[in-house]
Amino acid sequence: MIQVRRGHERYPGGDAEAGIESLHAFSFGPHFDPDNLRFGALIACNEERLAPGAGFDEHPHRDTEIVTWVVEGELTHRDSAGHETTVRPGDLQRLSSAGGVRHVERNDGARPLRFVQMWLAPREFGGEPSYEVVRGIADGTPYAVPRAGALLHLRRLAEGERTAVPDAARAYVQVVRGAVRAGAECLEAGDAARITDGAGVELRGLTAAECLVWEMGEEPAYG
Repeated sequence: MIQVRRGHERYPGGDAEAGIESLHAFSFGPHFDPDNLRFGALIACNEERLAPGAGFDEHPHRDTEIVTWVVEGELTHRDSAGHETTVRPGDLQRLSSAGGVRHVERNDGARPLRFVQMWLAPREFGGEPSYEVVRGIADGTPYAVPRAGALLHLRRLAEGERTAVPDAARAYVQVVRGAVRAGAECLEAGDAARITDGAGVELRGLTAAECLVWEMGEEPAYG
């Protein structure tokens, strides 16, 4: 089964006066939707746009796997574990907040910043926070988030190119750029497909496109 969520259906957030624009794919903050709390391990998929000099001041996270994909611009990350990093397009960042961590996310560059940030629920709580940046991750290379029992696949498709969606209990496709066909559904930038038991589903580039594809098992019992 394929359920499509259109980009224009996302919940708006952020603070326009502070140069922050947010679009939330799942129930978030004041936009409480009991029918849209999560999909598999995924509990948030936010598109963030930060003007130069804008950002999120230090704030806490706990028991969340936070994966960030920078689309345009440069993201400055600082956290209470001592990491300070600039994340650029093509880099994948993961912050495992585990038993608790605080971090800052800012656009310290001269150009607008756009990134997609995805939060996943871990299968076990607590532990020590960890942090990683993979520079220039290659197309098609799976990135494992073992605490959440999930794999992320980056797919860059040329027009007409095809790729299989992983045969998994749940797969989530977020279109970052361009347009693709997922099964019989056409998806454009900002759209997402939530696929349940979707063996044999293909993505086909309708234009040059970039997609983030999550491969996940069933939700844990507490989900």
